[in-house]
Amino acid sequence: MATSENTAALLRFVADLTIENVPEDVWLRIEDLFLDWLASAIASRNSRPIPLFAKMAKQMGPKEGTAQIIADGSSSSPYWAAWVNAASTHTLEQDDLHNSSVMHPATVIFPAVLAAAQDNHSPGLELLLASIIGYEAGLRIAESFGRIHYRTFHTTATAGTLGAALAVAKLLHLTPAQTVAALGSAGTQTAGLWEFMRSGAGDSKQLHCGHASANGLLSAYLARDGVVGALDVMEGEAGLLRGMGGSDIDAGKLADRLGSRWAVLETSFKFHACCRHTHPAADALLDAIAKEGIREPLREVKSVVAHVHQGAIDVLGPMDAAGRVETVHAAKFSMKTTLALIALRGSGSLLDFEKYALQDPEVLEFRDRVGMVLDPEVDGAYPKRWLGRVDVELADGRVVKGVCDEPKGDPGNTLTRPELEDKLERLVAYGGGSGAEAKVWISWCWSLRKQKECLIPGLDGAKFHDAVLN
Repeated sequence: MATSENTAALLRFVADLTIENVPEDVWLRIEDLFLDWLASAIASRNSRPIPLFAKMAKQMGPKEGTAQIIADGSSSSPYWAAWVNAASTHTLEQDDLHNSSVMHPATVIFPAVLAAAQDNHSPGLELLLASIIGYEAGLRIAESFGRIHYRTFHTTATAGTLGAALAVAKLLHLTPAQTVAALGSAGTQTAGLWEFMRSGAGDSKQLHCGHASANGLLSAYLARDGVVGALDVMEGEAGLLRGMGGSDIDAGKLADRLGSRWAVLETSFKFHACCRHTHPAADALLDAIAKEGIREPLREVKSVVAHVHQGAIDVLGPMDAAGRVETVHAAKFSMKTTLALIALRGSGSLLDFEKYALQDPEVLEFRDRVGMVLDPEVDGAYPKRWLGRVDVELADGRVVKGVCDEPKGDPGNTLTRPELEDKLERLVAYGGGSGAEAKVWISWCWSLRKQKECLIPGLDGAKFHDAVLN
């Protein structure tokens, strides 16, 4: 049995991509995405469940190793470093997202590649090249699964395992046969179910990312050492597309415009610190508030109806249906809570969620005025475009319509480098770091292409809050 046509084309792209044929705008964007990823990883150092995962790595991994764990500044094996660092990035809902695949690539790609780069003393340029492979391959794999896959499976976890494997395969300079083996081993380890959202948004989302990134790395290392896997794990009769996809699978997406269409450039940054499915409505609500000049939302606004795509209902609906949310993380998957914060605070920052989402009486009152409805126009545009439409009914009976065609952070409404630096500074402060540390990390990220090795400077070890470990 041979590897099917589309998968084979993707693997040729992985093998053939060189430093010389990557456009400069792609290099700049992968640097932006890396800095954004590092900011999220640092910010979550004292946030549940990261100290628990770091503790597990100490118990199950070596006392020290060749790769850094960002959460506490310790070192471990590449496997456990990738595991904890991947979970760290996905904890505070500030990591990037690719619209048409509905996948968060940074949280699974960068931890695996960084751990392998540190283990192999690879230069920064090779880390970034391998990361580009992870994005381009992983996001196409995610697109090939189709929308039906996302109803049950967390695409970041499923496609992310394969993207991480191919990224590390590139960094390790695996042969074509070894790269096929890495993909096969990664494919048989994919996992990640949305059922956890129906029981209060537990810690499974972070577990998904740790598992995906670490097992992608593991698959590449196993292939390097001679372990073989399925030859056609994506398109085979018992492969992933048939096993985990629905009627809308599209194997052609695996080879879509390789080398001319750069998925890296299509990836969005997160502006609000919550599930990306809330962002279009949040920005549309800000539009309505600005247009009407609303100053006292609690008095002036009777109701807010967000017009959304089906994916938003699938992910956010269970949390809103459950009533009052019990944790900050759960609040980030509640359209009701998010739009209440947007209306009353004007933003959905980390501090807004931490200080006001659960106990503020005005937020609790306003959230009951928020609802969601499926909108054919919005759903038809999704996932390529994430449109925001809200109807704001005022106390005097008038209805103001808010519109957002491109949420803040999307490629056409992106974060500039100064805005990314500001975001990193805010996230570092949230994670207990200083302004001086933030400047060191910003400078290091912008010079990563010139770095001879990939050790992150200034990780001197965070002291975890005792409450998080109990």
